[in-house]
Amino acid sequence: MESDYAPERVREKAKQFVVLSGCSGGGKSSLLAEFERRGFAIYEEPGRQVVKEQLLIGGSALPWDDLDLFLELTISRSIHHLTLAARGDALAFFDRGIIDQISGYKSRGLEIPKHLRVAAQRFRYRETVFVVPPWQEIFANDSERRHSFADSVAMYEALVETYRDFGYRPVVVPRSTVSARAEFVMATLEAS
Repeated sequence: MESDYAPERVREKAKQFVVLSGCSGGGKSSLLAEFERRGFAIYEEPGRQVVKEQLLIGGSALPWDDLDLFLELTISRSIHHLTLAARGDALAFFDRGIIDQISGYKSRGLEIPKHLRVAAQRFRYRETVFVVPPWQEIFANDSERRHSFADSVAMYEALVETYRDFGYRPVVVPRSTVSARAEFVMATLEAS
C-alpha cells in the first residue's frame, strides 16, 4: 500500500527490526535461515537479490560493474523490506540493512550522498545490530560473492564503524553453531 512508505510508521516499529550484519561469508544467511525455521519473518540480503536479478537480465547494477547504481538499488530494496515488515507487529530479521550499503561509500573513501544519508536517518532499525565477525574457515565465493576474504575483512571494519556513526550499537555474534548463535541473539534481545 502507498501508506506503507511513511518513515513514521517504520520508525514507530523500529525496535522489532533486527539487523544481522558483519563480515561477508561469516554465516549471516545460515543464522537468518535459523530464525525463519523458528517462525520469524526474515528478509534476505538485498545485495544478493539485486545481483541475481541483474545477472538474469544482463543488467549493469552489479558491484563489479556499476557500484553506485548497485548501492542505490540495494538501499531501495532495504526500504521496501522495512515497509513490508512494518505491516506486522512481531520481530523481523534482516540480512543486512541500509547502513551496510552506505558503508560501501565509506570503504571507498567517498562522501555518502545526501539522499542516502537521509534514507539511513529516516528508515531505522533496532539500535542493537548483530555483526558476525570474519571467519575464514566458512568463507566461500560464489556467483554473487566474488571478492576475497581480505576484501571482506576490510569491508567489515568500515561497516562496524558506519553503524556506530549512525547511532547503532554493534554486538559481535560469537563464532559457534548456528543454533548457539541464534540463542545468543535472542538472549541479547531479551536483555535489552
